[in-house]
Amino acid sequence: MQFVARQKELQAIEALTQGAADGRGGAVVVLGEAGIGKSTLLETITERLDGWLILRADGTEFERDLPYAALHQLCSPVIEARSGLPDVQRQALESVFGLAAGTTPSPLLVGLAVLGLFNELEQPMCCVVDDIQWIDSGTRQVLAFVARRISAEGIAMILAGRPDGAGFAELPQLPLTGLDEQEAQALLRSTGRAGLDSDVLDRILAEARGNPLALLEFDGAADGPRKGVVEALEAEFTRRVRRLPEATQLLLSLAAAEPVGDLGLLRRAAKRLELNLTDVAEAENDGLVSLGPRLRFRHPLVRSAAYQSATPGVRRSLHSALAEATDAERDPDRRAWHRAHAVIDTDEDVAAELTQAAERTELRGDFASAAAFLERAAQLSPEPAGQAARLLAAASLRLKLGAYGEARELLTQAERRPLEPPQRAQVRLQRATIDVYVTRSPQATADLVSAAADLGPEDATGTYIEAFSSAMFIDRLPGRLRQLGTRIRAQVPPSADPRPADLLLNALLDQTMLPVDEAVPAMRRAVDSFRTADLADPWWMELACMMAIDLADAAASEEIADRQVELARRQSALAILPQALKFQAIVQTIFGRFDDAEAALAEASAVDEAAGSMSLAFADVILAAWRGNAEQVVELRASIQERVGRDELVAELYAVAVLRNGLGDYTAALDAALAAYAEKELGSYVIWSVDAELVEAAARAGRPETATTALAQLADLARTDPTPWAVAQHRLAQALLDPASPDTDSRYREAIDLLAQTAVRAQHARARLAYGEWLRREGRRAEARVELQAAHESLSTMGAAAFAERAARELSATGQRPRRDGTNPLDNLTAQERLIATKVAAGETSKEVAATLFLSPRTIDTHLRNIFRKLDITSRRQLRDLSL
Repeated sequence: MQFVARQKELQAIEALTQGAADGRGGAVVVLGEAGIGKSTLLETITERLDGWLILRADGTEFERDLPYAALHQLCSPVIEARSGLPDVQRQALESVFGLAAGTTPSPLLVGLAVLGLFNELEQPMCCVVDDIQWIDSGTRQVLAFVARRISAEGIAMILAGRPDGAGFAELPQLPLTGLDEQEAQALLRSTGRAGLDSDVLDRILAEARGNPLALLEFDGAADGPRKGVVEALEAEFTRRVRRLPEATQLLLSLAAAEPVGDLGLLRRAAKRLELNLTDVAEAENDGLVSLGPRLRFRHPLVRSAAYQSATPGVRRSLHSALAEATDAERDPDRRAWHRAHAVIDTDEDVAAELTQAAERTELRGDFASAAAFLERAAQLSPEPAGQAARLLAAASLRLKLGAYGEARELLTQAERRPLEPPQRAQVRLQRATIDVYVTRSPQATADLVSAAADLGPEDATGTYIEAFSSAMFIDRLPGRLRQLGTRIRAQVPPSADPRPADLLLNALLDQTMLPVDEAVPAMRRAVDSFRTADLADPWWMELACMMAIDLADAAASEEIADRQVELARRQSALAILPQALKFQAIVQTIFGRFDDAEAALAEASAVDEAAGSMSLAFADVILAAWRGNAEQVVELRASIQERVGRDELVAELYAVAVLRNGLGDYTAALDAALAAYAEKELGSYVIWSVDAELVEAAARAGRPETATTALAQLADLARTDPTPWAVAQHRLAQALLDPASPDTDSRYREAIDLLAQTAVRAQHARARLAYGEWLRREGRRAEARVELQAAHESLSTMGAAAFAERAARELSATGQRPRRDGTNPLDNLTAQERLIATKVAAGETSKEVAATLFLSPRTIDTHLRNIFRKLDITSRRQLRDLSL
């Protein structure tokens, strides 16, 4: 049959494949109703790709709940190439493909492994996936991940499906519409149907409405108007199936129930039904199926017609035969799936087998398929207790997927069964958790705390931390956070051997509910526990990191932040890694390591982008403020406020105070710092670093009385936990607020000396700036020049532009022009390029950098070429020689 029409569509896809042949890969989604010609278009394209590796997969309605079913089809021909992958990626593929036992790989890690697998294949490649409306959720996530990362690869990805349920809205779309009359007649001529009676031909053209499959199948003999083209095609194929011999019909229904088309499996199942697979030749002769390495239906509508033409009882017998013919060792999940479709009543054996399949699937990271297995297992469970347990497990998985409506419905079903007290507690906890995620309301948080009372100590502590730490940032009603803390404390029993999480919860409650001097001991115990304990779990470490910053403990804050990032990376804990990187960036910002902070934020952004998620830019706005980038601060604040739905968050207010102090706009800085204090009065958590910003702003704005509380808190901290940073903050605050004191000079000097012992370079430079400003006003110009020049050089080097300019103005006022260094060539790089340059300069290979940033090695090499060009260098050694 000659391929007619679709020339524009062909040209679009050929442009895609030509780009891939030139190393500029891409993806396209072909959309259209059943029979519109999607599969034919794909066949035409792939036939023209001489010398290409073609990987194919077809979604089937019957396999949409089988984990990574379509991915198995797509990657099986090349799975042996996994040997060249990094261990973590190779292990992820082996776990998903059932080739080895392993820990739960996240869909992102599986996507990265598939991208790496494709990268190992040294030839142009075209991935073709048809009927994407029926592919399983795990494969869908992987394909979306890979499609966004092949722009520097020799890979073309062509996805095809029906508009309803196809997904992939973020990828380029290529819609197929019906053929016009001229094209339809050309198609009919190419098949010899143009010689039909003109009245019949006109009826076919009218009924088909440009649908190519309908043009080939309709005979113009319909009685009365058709409801729709697709429905008519289904009826036509059903009629053709039913006119076949009975044995052939059964074989077709059997093949329709076995989505893969495995002839060996079909042969074994047919034998159990006392059928001979050779009888399927009748259907092949009628053009309904084709036989090759696998049995393939001419069209999904044929498969549907073959399956639906069998009675429910016959379908159950077909699935039973397929279950018996499926190897329980090699493919236990498929066997369980067939057994589930073979029973008419409840069956605990089958329900147990489905539950085991769900456990295996959950270990592979496909929560959607695991939930589907459990939901079917609940339906087949004969006892209400078994039904309830499986419904609750399914609800928990739906909750992890963010499918809150489905999770609620499953919980409602579970509540209709008799539940044990622990199960009722689980229902309450899941409902409260859903409400927290959906509404972010104080009442939902309170309900979550109530639900935690019935949990075991370990689960309860984590729930309390989740609830209270959320309320610290969202609850603005005066006194309510304190009430919540009081309630949690009343519910938490004393522990003779508290874990780090227990100490953290206690410290959070004390920090929010008690004065500084009374809260510090619990905070110190919590921070020290996170430094010394052999922790295997990265969760909650960001809260301990912030607590270390509040204690002005430079070493602890850096150690905890770095350790959390290390653990999250090692475990591929991608849900927590972006957050960990952002807190690491905050520490690096306060330490004056702005380039490191930018690299951490770029990596966090890469993980967020790979996951299709977006976290708040609180760390980004703090970095922008320290850099003195007022325009970026405005943009980031607008982005945060749009997502949160509130006017201001404390992190923004702290950032504004830093920015305005740097710019010398002390009144605005004071307003922001006082607004942060007002938030604290409402109950919100306020980073203690805002005290130092408030003190400087109040002193410079001539309103020292507004900093009385901040000074007292700095004094309490320095007295109860005298770290060098804490004592230095207090001494600096005293000097700023009482410049006429005879102790002012010694206070400045002590603060500078103490900060020099720490890693907080930015604060050290600012202390020298403040001291130089005071010296100039005291008329000690020569001494002022020394401090101001040192501050200017340090602030300029780290990139604190506003503070550096403030130092330059003060230095000029002493009669000395500031020395200005030349521009850094690395400033010409984008944030992502700078991150890649930093990692490569540290000795990482392209594969290692690619794994970190969820890109392919070829993409990293493309970025490196751009970096070399911008820096006018030619090797990695030269890159290492640059000052990064």
